Amino acid sequence: MADEPPAAALEARSLEALNAAMVAEAQPVPGVGRVVCGEGPGGAAIAFVGEQPGDQEDRLGRPFVGPAGKLLDRAFAEAGIDRRASYLTNAVKRFHFVERGKRRLHQRPGAGEIRHDRWWLERELALVDPRIVVALGATAIRALAGKPLPIARHRGETRFGDRLGYITAHPSALLRIREDEDRHAAFEVFVADLEIIRRLSLRNTA
Repeated sequence: MADEPPAAALEARSLEALNAAMVAEAQPVPGVGRVVCGEGPGGAAIAFVGEQPGDQEDRLGRPFVGPAGKLLDRAFAEAGIDRRASYLTNAVKRFHFVERGKRRLHQRPGAGEIRHDRWWLERELALVDPRIVVALGATAIRALAGKPLPIARHRGETRFGDRLGYITAHPSALLRIREDEDRHAAFEVFVADLEIIRRLSLRNTA
C-alpha cells in the first residue's frame, strides 16, 4: 500500500470531497471491509478517534454503531456530551477481519494499515478543525501521536502536534472486562475522562 495520498485527497476542500476520494482510492481486499467515513459536523468542538470500524459499522456504513458504540453513547449521556454535535471517526477506515464460518472476527490493524490511513485522518481533522482530539485506545494513539504510547501512563490531556488532545480507553476495552464490579469501575473512570474532555472543549470560548 502506498504511503502517499492521491492528488484528490490533497485537493479535497470539504469532508464530502475527502470521503469521496477515500472511497475511490480503496481497492477490494480479502478480509477487509468497505470504507466507513467519519460522522459529525465540520467545526465540531470534539473529535473522537477510534481504532477501526467493527462488523456492525461495516454493515451499516457508520462509525460507532455496534456494542462499543452503544456503550459510548451511554457514557456520552452521563458526561453531558452531545454525539450529534461531535465528530466520530477511526484511525483505520476499513474493518479488518478473519472469517470463522458465518462470523467475521475482528483483527487488529497493523502498523502498515495505520500508516496508510494516517494522512486521511490528518486531512479529515484539518477539515473538521476541532478544539480537542480524543484518542480512544492504542491504535488511535499510534495514529495521532505517530508512535505507541501506553494508555496507563499517558491517559489524560496531551498534545497531538499543535492540537489539544486527550488519551483514554476505547469503549470496547471496557466490554472485555469480565467482572461486573471491575467493568462498572472502569466505566466510571471513562465517564470522568469524558467530563474532563467536555470541559476542555469549552476552554477559551465566549
